[in-house]
Amino acid sequence: MTSIAERYFTLRKRLFEWPRTQPLLNKLALSFVVAALTGVLAQLRFYLPGTPVPVTGQTFAVLISGVALGAWWGGVSQLLYIVLGIAGVPWFAGLNGGVAALFGPTGGYLVGFVVASLFVGRYIDTHPKARNFFPAVVVMLAASAIIYATGLANLWLWFSLINKQSISFVRLLQVGMLPFIPGDLFKIALAAFTIKALTPKEL
Repeated sequence: MTSIAERYFTLRKRLFEWPRTQPLLNKLALSFVVAALTGVLAQLRFYLPGTPVPVTGQTFAVLISGVALGAWWGGVSQLLYIVLGIAGVPWFAGLNGGVAALFGPTGGYLVGFVVASLFVGRYIDTHPKARNFFPAVVVMLAASAIIYATGLANLWLWFSLINKQSISFVRLLQVGMLPFIPGDLFKIALAAFTIKALTPKEL
């Protein structure tokens, strides 16, 4: 008789493998679903004093996308999110769409979403030990660093070229990173717990 634990291990292995074994059109459809989820979580937003960058829930979807869809298709989901948003789908934060978002203060973070999702998906696919909680936290911290790096670079350009304001590195961190660390740590922990619970620990 199959135990509950054995059923659980079998189920999570099937859930992990299923998106990775689908035909191309199904993978595209799944990528669109994850892009839409990113858009939904982007509406969970609020602004902190002194920064043009909002706190949103979408980074959780970004961190999970590579785990859910695999090494490449998580990145495809975030690329779809950006491309369709630029094309006018109103699923950027605040139900906005259009190319202006890419050149605004948050444009660099959007670009970082694609790279971070690719990184997470590739690492989780090829390193089963990273599917445990604490290793997953490290992977998610690295992915968040990617998002911050591209976001801060673009934010500096936005201040310098668009707003014609000089900004120090310390001030850039105060505006574009430091206020968001507590919320990101919560999302990282939630993502790592999800990975621990729902992914197999073998190739």
